[in-house]
Amino acid sequence: MSRSAQGFTLIELIVVITIIGILAAVALPRYINVQRDARIAKLQALNGSIRAASALAHARCLLDQAANPVGPCTAAGGTANMEGLAIPMINGYPQANAGGIIAAAQLNAATDGLTISAGGAGAGVAITVDLIGATTPATCRISYTSAAAAGSAPVIAVPLTAGC
Repeated sequence: MSRSAQGFTLIELIVVITIIGILAAVALPRYINVQRDARIAKLQALNGSIRAASALAHARCLLDQAANPVGPCTAAGGTANMEGLAIPMINGYPQANAGGIIAAAQLNAATDGLTISAGGAGAGVAITVDLIGATTPATCRISYTSAAAAGSAPVIAVPLTAGC
């Protein structure tokens, strides 16, 4: 009398479940690290975007000053025209507010997954951009401090990425 296989034995099922459990235990920490690495990469991309926007607005302001010293962008303030947007400037660089560096870099808090806080129109004022989803948002941020005086550049910093 021959016995045909009708299914899996209990031992076979336990072995397969054990193997799947081991694979999950190895893969899960790697997946978590990939998410953290992605947030750090996004923060570095934001850093580049803000730096580029600041440099482009500064160049636009310098061009305006060369063409018309009392024009829309002066050494102390005014506005720079970037793609049809009037970017408010302070000391030749974008102001640290939503109409300034945030508009120049074309950042959108809702669609880009960001929290944008503080900022203002004065010299030496800082605005911070935090990534939503970071384990500790206060240590996964970029800050932009507007130019403190004529002839000085803004301070753009990514202080920590430990909480990403």
